[in-house]
Amino acid sequence: QVQLVESGGGLVQPGGSLRLSCTASGSFFSINTMGWYRQAPGKPRELVAFIPGVGRTNYADSVKGRFTISRDNAKNTVYLQMNSLRPEDTAVYYCNMDVSRLGTYWGQGTQVTVSS
Repeated sequence: QVQLVESGGGLVQPGGSLRLSCTASGSFFSINTMGWYRQAPGKPRELVAFIPGVGRTNYADSVKGRFTISRDNAKNTVYLQMNSLRPEDTAVYYCNMDVSRLGTYWGQGTQVTVSS
């Protein structure tokens, strides 16, 4: 069984920054792609960014230049550094990991609210 635990959400003013973390625990060999999604009220879940095991990172157009995804394979952790936050970034953020030989797993979600 694989569990993903997220942290780092909260309330921030427009223009502020937050850093999300998501750590996988359990018994597994390796993790391929790691990513972040978000879902705002009344809207479908959307991809924010992903980072493959090998290769380039990818970002939604709406966050390019403001968000940075990174990973620490030794810690089985993915991060999302969010700068220059806007009210439209308000959503529940979910991490997602493609675990080798086991499948895709989701975190429980962490609320990010951007408001003055």
